[in-house]
Amino acid sequence: MNRFDDMDNRELQVIKTVGENGEEISLKLLDIVTVNDFDYALLLPVDEDIQDGSKEEAEVILMRLKQDASEYVFETIDDDEEFNLVSEAILSEEGYEDIDEYDAE
Repeated sequence: MNRFDDMDNRELQVIKTVGENGEEISLKLLDIVTVNDFDYALLLPVDEDIQDGSKEEAEVILMRLKQDASEYVFETIDDDEEFNLVSEAILSEEGYEDIDEYDAE
């Protein structure tokens, strides 16, 4: 069983952010994980669902999460080494072993 199996039974927080072209993007916050004392968010576009037949097709977005003053800021992970380190750490956690791909945006 992986952590996303009960997604339909949970109410997920929706995060709104601005994309590269200035468009508003809505993302579901799936989980927050800590790797090497830094927090990372696993996000899913609101228009995508993870269901039994489509788990491999859903694009999970991995972003760094930083607290800036009184709010949280989601940052793109541009460093391939950091992205790979975090991806491997997440995939080694119980419940994520069935998730094959993570994509930084």
